[in-house]
Parts: sequence; C-alpha cells; structure tokens
Amino acid sequence: MERRNLLQGLVVAPFAALAPTTALALPRPTAETTIADLDVFEVHVNRRGNWVLARLKTANGLTGIGDASHGGDDRQTVAYLKQLTDLLRGRQVFDVEWFRQAANQIVAGSAGKARSAASALEQCMWDLIGKTTGQPVHQLFGGRLHDRIPLYANINRSADPRTPEGFAAMAQRAVDAGFDAVKLAPFDEMPKIPSDDADVAAGTDHGIACAEAVRQVIGPNRRLLIDVHSRFTLAQGLKLLQRFEPLNLYWLEEVTAEGGFDDLAAINKAAPMTTAGGEALHGIAAFYRYIQSGAVDIVMPDVKLCGGMLELKKIAVIAEAAGVPVSPHGPASPVGTVAAAQVMATVPNFNILEFAYGEVPWRADLLDTPEDVTGGNLALSKKPGLGVELNMKTVARYAA
Repeated sequence: MERRNLLQGLVVAPFAALAPTTALALPRPTAETTIADLDVFEVHVNRRGNWVLARLKTANGLTGIGDASHGGDDRQTVAYLKQLTDLLRGRQVFDVEWFRQAANQIVAGSAGKARSAASALEQCMWDLIGKTTGQPVHQLFGGRLHDRIPLYANINRSADPRTPEGFAAMAQRAVDAGFDAVKLAPFDEMPKIPSDDADVAAGTDHGIACAEAVRQVIGPNRRLLIDVHSRFTLAQGLKLLQRFEPLNLYWLEEVTAEGGFDDLAAINKAAPMTTAGGEALHGIAAFYRYIQSGAVDIVMPDVKLCGGMLELKKIAVIAEAAGVPVSPHGPASPVGTVAAAQVMATVPNFNILEFAYGEVPWRADLLDTPEDVTGGNLALSKKPGLGVELNMKTVARYAA
C-alpha cells in the first residue's frame, strides 16, 4: 500500500465540510418513536474484558441495540448508560444531534466510560431510526458504496501464550479462516515509556520476535499490522522503525503517545512504512488537529470512543478532505463491529475494519442472524436498522 500524504496545509474547516442538508420529513411522534427505557447486558468474554451491550426501548417496545464495551470500569459504564438514558426518556429516536449536544455536557473531559455509554445509546437510536423508517442504517448515512466490508484479524486479544509461538498459532488460525491481514500488539508486556535500557532492549527483542513469527506464518504476501500501544519514546521509536523495516508492514500503529501529536508526526515523517492511529481520540475537533499535524497516514476512530456513528461519519468527511484513509479501530463485540461497518459502507475513503478474531468460539452466535464473515469480509444485512438483534439465549448463557 502506498503511503498517502497528508495535506499539511489543510484549510477546510471541520464544520464547513459538513453543511446541513434539507430536513427530512419524519413521522409524527408515536409510541414507536418515543424513547422509554433501557436494558443493559454484560457478556463475559475473556481476561481482556467483557462486552457491555445496551438495548434502548420505545414506549411500544421497539428496540435498538448498541455496544458500550471496553470503556474502562464496566460498572461505571453501566452507570453512565443509565444517566444518559434519563436524558432521552420522552425524546424521539430521531433526536440524534440533540442527544450528541446534551451528552457532551457529561462526556466532556471524561474517560472512555462515558464516551462508550453515549456512543452505545446513539447506536441504539440509529438502529431504532432504521427500524422506524424501514431502512438499513447505511441508507441513512448516504447510501452503500461497499457491498462487503474488508476486515483484518486482530489476534492480540486472543493469542495465548503471548509468545512468538502463541501469536504464530493464532495467526495461522486467522489465515485458515480466510483473513489476509493480521494485527498484533507484541509490546504490551512492556510498561508505557520504559526508562530502563535493559527493559527496552528485552521488550523490543521480544516484540520483534513475535512479529517475525507471525510474518513467517502468514507469508510474504499477506498484510501484517503492528500496534505498538504507545510503548516508546520518540528516540526509542525511531530506532524501532529500523527493526521493523525488513518485515514489510502494512502499517505501524501508535509508536509514541497521542498527546501533543508532535512525536507521532516525527515518527510518521521518518517511517518507511505506512502509519496509523487515533483510536483514543474523541470528537471531530481532535481528529481535525490530528490530521492537520501529520501524525499518521491512516486515521483509526473507534465508534465506541470517538463520539458515535454520526461522529464517525463526520471524522471520515474531514479525513476525505485531507486525502487520508479511514480504518476504524474496534476490537469490539459483533454489535460494535456492525455499527462501524454500517457507517464505513458509505465512506469513499474507507480502507479496512478491525475484527477481534478468536476471542470466543461463539462470537457469531451473539446475534440471532449469526455474524457473516467469509474470506476476511463482513457481509452487511439489508434489514432495517443495524440489521441484527441480540440472541438472548447466548447473552444469557454467557452473562457476566
């Protein structure tokens, strides 16, 4: 993949690219469109965390679902879900932008728990809007450009043990399942920004060995993606680039911390491979600065953390104006994957979507129409809303 140069002189203001369109003629408020209540389900996955799923209900019992996973402390996420639902009771399912503004008063300055809760409820609203209007969500976001959504297999949450052999075994499973792009984060055992030279050397050697083992398994023609999870300083990261050059990476993700963007921009300028990142950023203003700074070649907003589905679309518009591809972060439940995929189906600069591979053998069965992943691609339903429902037998069986 050729590197995409960022437009350093980006002059299009983030909001100017998002001029309002003519208002839709929406149905009159009814019991079907009036938000009434919330169900929350916690599903046990593995040592890396549970899935937190929201189901918003209208006054007549119509439901919409969303994913609030991986925001931090799940108990606090659930508390935020309930607090934010109090804002929505009696409102219309169509009040997405109103909810975005109202939720920002709670989300602003908070960590991922409030963000993921707000996003999950917004996903529920889009699901309800689609069901109320009889349209799949991708139609509501501008219409479908991509019939199938290409995925890469993130094996980082499933590889056990976290050794070269453990990563290689899980990568082989992903390849056998039809994936031609595989990602791992082989430096997670290192502390962030280690100061001890011996720790840096040992951690670097271990991470490179894991990446080499995966490259050997997947072969020279499949795509290898590495997430560094901000484990290095700028000086350490520049040296890391040299170690990775022989592995022909598809991309290298977040070598240094996101704060300030200057170090990431320096890494990006020096890197011989494509760079990617932005998973923890929230809101279009942050992504505008991120893109303008030249921090990465590919932006990775997470639908659960960036501000929701509408925010994800707005971020994609900003990135499109800058000539930057969008590859959403999202080691999520099938619900979160579908939510991001519904938006990406409408995005001309969409590249590839993250898929948490191998966490549990029953993943596809979380949905009553099982998740359809074939040949490393997700097939989107054309049913109204997100096109999926929770399989309550599976939810109950693996309840946390």
